[in-house]
Amino acid sequence: MILYILGAFILSLICGAVFTPVILNYCKRKNLYDLPNERKVHKNAIPRLGGISFFPSMIVAFAVCLLIISSYDGIDRPFGIWSASFLIGLAIMYACGIVDDLVGLKAQSKFIAQICAAMMLPLAGLYINNLYGLFGIHEIPVFVGIPLTIFMIVFIVNAINLIDGIDGLAGCVSVIVLAGFMVYFVHYEVFRYTYTILAAGMIGALTAFLYFNLLGSPEKNTKIFMGDSGSLSLGYTLGFLAIKCAMNVEAIWPYRPEAILVPITLLFVPTADVVRVTLFRLYHNKPVFDADKNHIHHKLMRAGANQHLALLLILVFILFICFINVTLYNVISLTVILCLDVILYIAVNTGINFLIRKKA
Repeated sequence: MILYILGAFILSLICGAVFTPVILNYCKRKNLYDLPNERKVHKNAIPRLGGISFFPSMIVAFAVCLLIISSYDGIDRPFGIWSASFLIGLAIMYACGIVDDLVGLKAQSKFIAQICAAMMLPLAGLYINNLYGLFGIHEIPVFVGIPLTIFMIVFIVNAINLIDGIDGLAGCVSVIVLAGFMVYFVHYEVFRYTYTILAAGMIGALTAFLYFNLLGSPEKNTKIFMGDSGSLSLGYTLGFLAIKCAMNVEAIWPYRPEAILVPITLLFVPTADVVRVTLFRLYHNKPVFDADKNHIHHKLMRAGANQHLALLLILVFILFICFINVTLYNVISLTVILCLDVILYIAVNTGINFLIRKKA
């Protein structure tokens, strides 16, 4: 198992390291840059197609590892209908992101594409069917679970897309979330071939990208942003793994009362930020889909942090939420844990607001 995980990670890392310089040169030839403006934090024109490498890098690693598994380990069908539906939905998100990066798409068009991609999972029989006692709710019917699943996929996709506002943030957050799901799947020794390899492959592609994104230089044409092709692909991958983790299928793995807590914990900070920003826009009568500089990373920078410090603080906050939730899991109910997470998030944002006012 470890060899397959390492193999997928290394192979995807190599693919990403090979693809990214090619993408950089293409962006330079075609003059495809993310230009600075009053809403963005970067000051130089940066190529924006780094996420194009994610899908092919992951697919190469995924396919090679599954081919080896089916050939030498006697596993007849490590690739099933759920994996196929995921790849179809991911291809939709990937294509949508590329078009948006190259020529631009209206928010409504992207939203329709996200719904179409999200529908691929329920069509294959993959949807949220149990809340494991969260808010006192356990099993939920199909007519509730399917729209809830579509909503959650779209919600997570947009959360990752919107948090991609400073160097390394969406990539590093996604690495933490992917690693969390991978460890959880390995712990139960189910989906050990398919989904752990998928997560390891995406982590490898992200690692290659983060090298150029965090350490690259605009002057040397070695710095790149992931763009929507990357953030939409990442968001859909994380949404798929979240639904796969949360679905109760006792024929595959035992009833797990923590199953809904795992995706909530791993994705709490980016999703809570979307909720806060949306409520802020509604309260101030601003269009919900309009971009602004009110996300948590923007606020940290207004409070005095630079990009790298803001990145570090957000990652520490995510890990702290994980630590708190794991520690309290056997002590209090899932509902109380979620409420404590919300209170902690509000307290942190209140503290940031205080620092912003103090600086002003």
